[in-house]
Amino acid sequence: MFSFNQWLRENKVAMWILTILRVYIGYDWMTHGWSKLTGGFQAGGFLAGALEKATGDHPAVQAWWATFLEKFAIPNAGLFDFIIPLGEFLVGLGLILGCFTTLAALMAMVMNFAFLFSGTVSTNAQLVLMQIFIVVAGANAGKIGLDHWVLPYLRGLFKKNASFHPTDTPTITPTKKTA
Repeated sequence: MFSFNQWLRENKVAMWILTILRVYIGYDWMTHGWSKLTGGFQAGGFLAGALEKATGDHPAVQAWWATFLEKFAIPNAGLFDFIIPLGEFLVGLGLILGCFTTLAALMAMVMNFAFLFSGTVSTNAQLVLMQIFIVVAGANAGKIGLDHWVLPYLRGLFKKNASFHPTDTPTITPTKKTA
C-alpha cells in the first residue's frame, strides 16, 4: 500500500523535489532577511498595524494575539527589529545549504504563523504548506545538502557520549538482620 509519508521520507525522487522546494523557499527567506538586515528594518509600524487589525466588527487579529502584541511585542519592538531579519536570513541560509533543514523549516513556519496571526496573508499560507512537506520529510529533505554530513556526525557524537553512561543500573538489595 502506498504511503505518502514514507515516500516523502525515503524516495530519491522526493529528495530531489524537496531540494528544489527547499532552495526556492530558502532563497525567498534569505533575500527578505538580507534586505531587512541591510535596509534598516523597523518592526514597530508592522506591529502597530497588526494591533489595529484586532478591532472592528470582523477583526483579522484575534484578541489573544493582540494582547501579546500590545503587552510584549510593541514594548520590545527593538528586539523584533533584530530577531526578525536575522531569523529570516538564517532560516533561508539553513534551507539553501540543507543544514538543520527540518529545524529551519519549522522555524520558518513559526515566523509565517506569526505573520498570519498578525493579519498578513501575502504568501505566508502557501509557504506554510510547502514547509510542511519539508518538515514531514525529515532528513530526506536535507540529503542533498550539508545535512548529509552534519546529521551522521551529530549522531556519532551522541553515540560516543552515550558510552560514558553506565549500562547497568545498580540494584540495592535489602540485607537480612540476624538476631
